[in-house]
Amino acid sequence: MAKSLLRLMTELSSRKWISQLTGKFAHSSASRHLIPRFAKIYGISIEDAEKELHEYRTLNQFFTRRLKPGLRPIDPNPDTLVSPVDALITGIGPIENGLLLNVKGQDYTIEELLNQSPYTQKYKHGTYFVLYLSPTDYHRIHTPIAGNLVESEHVPGKVYPVNDFGLHHMKRVLSRNERLITYIRHHFGEVVVVKVGAMNVSSIQYVNPLPKSLEKGQDLAYFEFGSTVVLLTENGTFTPRSDLALGSTVKMGEALGTIHPKA
Repeated sequence: MAKSLLRLMTELSSRKWISQLTGKFAHSSASRHLIPRFAKIYGISIEDAEKELHEYRTLNQFFTRRLKPGLRPIDPNPDTLVSPVDALITGIGPIENGLLLNVKGQDYTIEELLNQSPYTQKYKHGTYFVLYLSPTDYHRIHTPIAGNLVESEHVPGKVYPVNDFGLHHMKRVLSRNERLITYIRHHFGEVVVVKVGAMNVSSIQYVNPLPKSLEKGQDLAYFEFGSTVVLLTENGTFTPRSDLALGSTVKMGEALGTIHPKA
């Protein structure tokens, strides 16, 4: 009964306008007074931030903060795919005939996740990672591999929570929420970075300008609150690290595995 009530309340509060109101406050100068408390509640390592706390004029500026140079070294091997974010791995595995199986008890199709894109055939037997960013995490998203921007798409949608409750108890959150989808062509194939919005996320923003040629680890986009990135690799072009599993944590720039010519 309690779960059903919570699910109903979440449904009612997942309207975009509610997140927009939250976002408007986070962009206001009044929100700056919450920064120290926010950092303390979530145990954020403020010493890692590029600026001192008092230099951030809004909560949103703090949330989308950059880190001090050198804190996230990028794996230098040109044939490694790196994590685009600091995150908890909440889904990982082979894509089986177009299905992401058992992501918190639910299956997702490539077609729904990529909004019926003509590129879906390239990913039906690839590999997927679901990378969850909590409010504690660094929230900028970086390029996982050097390559060229093929296409980007904004998919409007809901703003359900993408935490453990949302993924378990809300229906098909990853494919119903607002998404920003980026396709990148590298020297052995393609990857797609799906940025999934969430409750209280006012927006997902690309860096501006967004270049066509991307370096590994380059600033790509950022969330204006906690959310999730789904990373997909093209069929037969990637071998993941054997030690990564559900519940593993990764840092931006850390190798997820190796890309190679199509098998």
